[in-house]
Amino acid sequence: IVQYAIKVLVPLLHLRARLQHRAGLRKTSDSAAATSFAKIGSIIGDSRTLWRIWGLLPIVQWLISLERTPPATRNLLTLERLQGWSMLAYYPLEHLSYLLFHGILPSKVPSILSLFSSSDRQISLDANGLSIWSCRFWALYVFLQFAHLREDFILLRARQRNLRKGKGTGLSSIEKKELQQRWDAYWADFVTNLGYLPLTLHWSLEKGLFKNEVSVIETFITRTRLMFEPQAWVGVFGLIAGLSSFRNGWKATALASPPPPAEIEEDIKTMDTESGTTGYDLST
Repeated sequence: IVQYAIKVLVPLLHLRARLQHRAGLRKTSDSAAATSFAKIGSIIGDSRTLWRIWGLLPIVQWLISLERTPPATRNLLTLERLQGWSMLAYYPLEHLSYLLFHGILPSKVPSILSLFSSSDRQISLDANGLSIWSCRFWALYVFLQFAHLREDFILLRARQRNLRKGKGTGLSSIEKKELQQRWDAYWADFVTNLGYLPLTLHWSLEKGLFKNEVSVIETFITRTRLMFEPQAWVGVFGLIAGLSSFRNGWKATALASPPPPAEIEEDIKTMDTESGTTGYDLST
């Protein structure tokens, strides 16, 4: 969240500096604060990439658990398999690109065929190309996630209909809360994926999706056109995805508040009526 918020803040600081320079309030149109924040954002982004160096291990664990405990439908199993395989391609390519950018790995490595012959053939490794291809596999994961969300939507609607048909008299408060939490998590996942979609497309293209003149603001005061930088749009969509993901994770790990006593008694009465039994009387 902090990294993408900085990407939004930096162009705004540059914009403020340019407006102040036009108004004669400062000598230069450069913003020292924007430069400092950009450096902080670069450090955060670099540390996040370094932290993902172990990201391949959870993917392998996920694929193993997927075969042991498959999801509810065959379509979900196929989609999650494809998503796992796309991540198996994404992480090694990102790791290689990161190590090449920092000069940890050489840009040219000996070919495998050179081990069995006297020729000194080498393979050139392009950090930018590897980074683009890693993001393409990430984009594939995002597109597959939309298909996954469609299957989730069908299952949630079916569960909601089955509960209403089974009850006849309406859902209990506990069931309503459960469905509300599931739908809330579903739409949060949808918004998160919607935020990542333009980012993955932008990073998957050699020239990028967002151009320097992607958006133009016409100000009535100065009558000049102020261009949004591409990083600003990266920050906007990344911030949307980050906030939605943070909100979803926060609500998923929050402690459940106990229901009011009146709702507990109502649920017990409903369960007793359906089962034809009476609750245990604590007074005896």
